[in-house]
Amino acid sequence: MKKLSTEPYKGTRDFYPEDMRLQNYIFDTMKAVVEKYGYQEYTASIMEESDLYRAKTGEEIVNEQTYSFIDRGGRDVTLRPEMTPTVARMVANKRRDITFPVRWYSIPNCFRYERPQRGRLREFWQLNVDLLGTENLFADAEIIQMSYEVMIAFGAKSENFTIKLNNRKLMNELFSEILKLDEEKSYSLAKLIDKKAKVSDEEFIQKATNLVGDQIELLSSFLKAEKLDELPEIIRTSKNAQELKNVMETLNSQNIKNCVFDPTLMRGFDYYTGIVFEVFDLNPINIRSLFGGGRYDNLVDLFGVESVPAVGFGMGDVTIQDYLETYNLIPKLNTTTDITICTIDESVIQKALEFATIFRKNGVGVVVDYTDKKIGQKIKNAERDGSVYVLCLGEEETKNNVYTLKKLSDFSEKKFTETELISRINKTFLSI
Repeated sequence: MKKLSTEPYKGTRDFYPEDMRLQNYIFDTMKAVVEKYGYQEYTASIMEESDLYRAKTGEEIVNEQTYSFIDRGGRDVTLRPEMTPTVARMVANKRRDITFPVRWYSIPNCFRYERPQRGRLREFWQLNVDLLGTENLFADAEIIQMSYEVMIAFGAKSENFTIKLNNRKLMNELFSEILKLDEEKSYSLAKLIDKKAKVSDEEFIQKATNLVGDQIELLSSFLKAEKLDELPEIIRTSKNAQELKNVMETLNSQNIKNCVFDPTLMRGFDYYTGIVFEVFDLNPINIRSLFGGGRYDNLVDLFGVESVPAVGFGMGDVTIQDYLETYNLIPKLNTTTDITICTIDESVIQKALEFATIFRKNGVGVVVDYTDKKIGQKIKNAERDGSVYVLCLGEEETKNNVYTLKKLSDFSEKKFTETELISRINKTFLSI
């Protein structure tokens, strides 16, 4: 029989208790920010029909990056690679029962079949935040502002990351109305621009010239613009450029000063229709896109119901954890154990259990160590496991009715009678 591996499946992770504490900290921080904006949590099954992703996420994603299979009923299903198509399906399903606008969020786990590397794994969790039911550009600004505030909540400094913005409508205007490209060439150029940073300048120019011909200089001038005012005159004052300018001015009015225009920013999914953005780390050892989002006004009408304008973003746990580690922003994460009660011999185990029951009823987390290890080792184990205090019980303590509570951070001690312990031990007392 083949020896089984103890390692998790490639590109996935095991979450030991210390890992779970970090994941819960990341999730709790995300939730605290978005719920202050009035967003409500939802979730859904991890499996969807594959056609949902083929229709709007893109054939490339489904064919090359998903875990898709035929189930025993002959249905073509996929483990979700992202959450946005699911929320669109859910809204379409209850379209007549929902009062718009709605503010929803979820932190689902997702799967992508791709080469595991820094910032990318095959299984990950992702905060998804969506505002559905309004075309107002203040909704776009709200989504981007929340993205900024989540970063700040993690301890990030605004000078260490930037928010890049573009407008897919502006790009579509460039492709169809100025460059006069048909739908097929527009799609190909969009994909080429999306991958511009991954190819050499020479290769990009060659491929772009094949698509736009003698208008390559106009395209190059557009893509080199670092500010909206630097765009070619033919498109500089367009309505779509003004939309982007309005959103950036709104963010600036909220004291968000690290937003920049990036004409090469496309976002890879096919369903984006308007403002798109990505948050980038500026640290040389981790310079990369952290997460992003944008407007997707046509996704719900895929299901044959009236269109619902929508804007949102997705923030993955892997890239955020990398960011926290890069900047040393992970706080000390304590366990839920406030007190470890160490028994010196079996005769006091019952008394230890009585104390533990009373303490827990007062909101205190308690572990009773009733193993036969030496008391010194029990204290070391309690310290290692993150307990705040230890209470050692032996025949002498119970006989004399004097119990010593030891604080493990500095090994200071306080002595109490049983009555004092029972009356005083609670979360408030232990925090002093």
